[in-house]
Amino acid sequence: MSDYRERLRVPLAWWLLTLPTALIIGATIYAGLAEPWPVIIVIGLIAGCAAFLIAMGLATIEVRDGTLRAGKAALPLTTVSEVVALDESQTMRLRGPRADPAARLYSRPYLKESVYLAVAPPGTAPYWLVGTRHPAELAAVIERCRVQAGHEPVA
Repeated sequence: MSDYRERLRVPLAWWLLTLPTALIIGATIYAGLAEPWPVIIVIGLIAGCAAFLIAMGLATIEVRDGTLRAGKAALPLTTVSEVVALDESQTMRLRGPRADPAARLYSRPYLKESVYLAVAPPGTAPYWLVGTRHPAELAAVIERCRVQAGHEPVA
């Protein structure tokens, strides 16, 4: 049974921008080519953009059986020493100038908020930064699972 599951789907606006972008790029590329090529190029661009957006939208976050799964990576919640739901500005700082190169980042460019998970003792990564649309809910579920496993609540 899953305690929390979120699929990080691509926003509708990105899908809506795919068609005009493919048409503009296609018109630029095929200028002056013979008749079947313009159609083939535009259809290929639209298919390529759709495949890219579908692949990005397959990302998932799941808390289950005392483990956080972000994509293919797994973090046992017994190793988490701190859980913090971050707003947009805090997330932006930890993705950019204040980021630790050894940290594990699982996010998408369209996700503005995240959850910070400090790992103790730091093994391969000192912390995880997991992008989500519902940071407070994800942080609460992680904290609840930690307490159920017998760990002290994080202040």
